Amino acid sequence: MQARKIINDPVFGFINIPKGLLYDIVRHPLLQRLTRIKQLGLSSVVYPGAQHTRFQHSLGSFYLMSEAIQQLTAKGNFIFDSEAEAVQAAILMHDIGHGPFSHVLEDTIVKGVSHEDISLMLMERINKEMNGQLTLAIQIFKDEYPKRFLHQLVSGQLDMDRLDYLRRDSFYTGVTEGNIGSARIIKMLDVKDDHLVVESKGIYSIENFLTARRLMYWQVYLHKTSVAYEKMLISTLLRAKELAGKGMDLFASPALKFFLYNDVNREIFYNNPDCLENYIQLDDNDIWTALKVWSTHPDKVLSTLSMGMINRNIFKVEISTDPFSEERKREIIRQISGQLDILLPEASYFVATPSIEKNMYDAVVGKDSQFGGYTDAVVGSQGCTFGFQPFTVNFGFDRVGQEVVLHVVVLFTYHVDVRLKYDSLAVFHTRSSGFLYQNVSGFVHLRFQLMFFSECF
Repeated sequence: MQARKIINDPVFGFINIPKGLLYDIVRHPLLQRLTRIKQLGLSSVVYPGAQHTRFQHSLGSFYLMSEAIQQLTAKGNFIFDSEAEAVQAAILMHDIGHGPFSHVLEDTIVKGVSHEDISLMLMERINKEMNGQLTLAIQIFKDEYPKRFLHQLVSGQLDMDRLDYLRRDSFYTGVTEGNIGSARIIKMLDVKDDHLVVESKGIYSIENFLTARRLMYWQVYLHKTSVAYEKMLISTLLRAKELAGKGMDLFASPALKFFLYNDVNREIFYNNPDCLENYIQLDDNDIWTALKVWSTHPDKVLSTLSMGMINRNIFKVEISTDPFSEERKREIIRQISGQLDILLPEASYFVATPSIEKNMYDAVVGKDSQFGGYTDAVVGSQGCTFGFQPFTVNFGFDRVGQEVVLHVVVLFTYHVDVRLKYDSLAVFHTRSSGFLYQNVSGFVHLRFQLMFFSECF
C-alpha cells in the first residue's frame, strides 16, 4: 500500500495526501504560506466564523479533484496516472499566488499583476526546484494540454475550486444558502468530445449550484459591510504609500516596506526579482501588525483609518441605483475635513464610491458546432422596481448529441433595497449526452453604486 498522510478536514472529513510529489507540494513553504492568509479576507467582520485559510481551501479542492478523477475513470474516461497526479498538483497550487486580503494588494501596492499571474510564476519556480516534475501540471493549468477537460476541472464554470469554496465558505460563515451538493455534482460528471459535461439527471444539482453561488456573492462576498471594510483598508494602504513617497518613516515588515517605498507595476514585477521575493513573504500578519502600530501614528489620516480597522469603526454605507453627484461627495468631504481638522485632499481618504455589478456571468453567444453559425435567443423581463428597463439576454449552445432542450429558469432575487421582479438564467440540457454548462449565459446585468464615508461627523 502506498504511504500517505491523512488530514482531518471539517468539511470533507479525512483527506489522503499520497507521499511523493503531492505531499512535497503540500509541505512546500510557498503553499504553507497560505496557512497565514484567510480565504475570505475581511468577511469575518460580518461572519465571525469565517476564519478559514486558503491552505484549507487548497486541500479541499484537492480532495474534490481526487473524487472527480475517480468518477471520470470509472465511467471509462482514460486518464493516465501521470495526468491524474498533474491535475491534482495544479489544483493544489491554483491559489498559491494570493496575497493578504486577496485583491486589496492588486488595488494598492502591486498594480497590474493578478494573483493568477503570480501563481503561475510560483509554479514555475517550484518546478525548477523539483527538476521539472510540475511541467505537465503547468501545461494543464495554462490550458495547453491536449485533454482540455482536465483544465476545466481546474478552471472552468464548474471547477473544483468553486465546488470547494462554496461548500467551505457556507460552512464557516453559517450561510446555509451556499451549501451545494458537491458529491452529487461530481458523481454526475462525464466527458464528451473532450468537454466536461454533466449527466441530465444532475441538472437540478447544477441549478442549485448556480443559485447558491449567486446567493453567496450577495450575502457574503459582496456584503456591504465587508466591502466597506475592504475600501477602508485600501484607503489606509494608499495613505501609507503616499506618506512613504514623501520620505516619512513608517513601521512595516521588510516585505511590506519594500512595496510601500517602491512603485511596482506589472513590468517592474516581472523584471525585478526582488518583487517576487518580497511578495512571497507577505501574509495577513504583515498588514495587521502595521495597522496596530499605525493607529498611534502622528498623521491623523493614517492613525484614524488604522484605528478604525483595528476597532471595527467601519465606514457608513449609502446605496443608490444612480451615481452619486459630485456635490454630494464634496459636501461629505467638507464635513469630514472640518470635523477632523484636516485638508480637503486628506479628507477624501474617508470617502469611496465604488460601483458593484450584479452580473454573475457574462452574457455570451455560443457557436453551434454542427451548423457552423450562431444561435441567439432572447429572454425579456417584465420590468423591475426602481424604473429599470426590460433586459435582453443573448445566448447560444454547442450541440451535443441529436437534441438540445432549452430551459429558462426564473429566479426571484433581491439585495438590500434593490429588487428585481424577474431574473433569467439560461440552462442548456441535452437529453442524450447531459448538461453542457460551459456555454451557459449569465444573469441580467444590474449596476448600482455605494458610497462609503466616515461617521466621524
